[in-house]
Amino acid sequence: MSFRDDFYLKEATLVNRARRELANGLQKDPIENLRLLCFAHGVTGILKLSRALRSMENDGTKTLNFEEFKAAMQKSGMGCSENEIKELFDGFVDENKGVLSTNDFLAKVRPAMTRSRLEVIEKAFAKADPTGNGVIFVGDLKHIYNVKDHPKYLSGELTEKEILTDFLNNFRSDNGKFNDGKIYKEEFINYYSSVSASIERDAYFDLVMRRAYKL
Repeated sequence: MSFRDDFYLKEATLVNRARRELANGLQKDPIENLRLLCFAHGVTGILKLSRALRSMENDGTKTLNFEEFKAAMQKSGMGCSENEIKELFDGFVDENKGVLSTNDFLAKVRPAMTRSRLEVIEKAFAKADPTGNGVIFVGDLKHIYNVKDHPKYLSGELTEKEILTDFLNNFRSDNGKFNDGKIYKEEFINYYSSVSASIERDAYFDLVMRRAYKL
């Protein structure tokens, strides 16, 4: 089994495990349940959730009232009931302002990562963002992201360009476009937090990142 075959098997394992846990019907903490719903959508689940939440931040405060939060959760496609959405909102609402901090909420939903994992994610981002602006331009990423270990590249089934396009599609919005051709640091971390959850050993996760970004 190749390195990349093993990686995609690990993602499938993450999805199947999440679906099994959701199907067993045991009572879970609302945040844990939402995290499982994200995992059931694969490594892009938390990224999709964060985009839906950010899309409802109309006033630039990075907060949401209940109606905005409800609309975002429904847009995310995670399948939460209205009661579950209300319970999630109530767990984070600022009682004085009647709003939820999107940053605080997403930080809680993201699976915990060791310092070493977060550091290698940040190193990968920094390599693709040499100016330190917190933004990767899609055009630049094409010259940095390494697809040479991908099984479909090794077999000749897909070209380097086709595999890169598949990877970049993870960061497209619902309308099929990038945010002005940019990938923001938060999106990058959200995506790789789910990748991290699919990989048990720190050393293997470190290898995934180093090989993908030639660190």
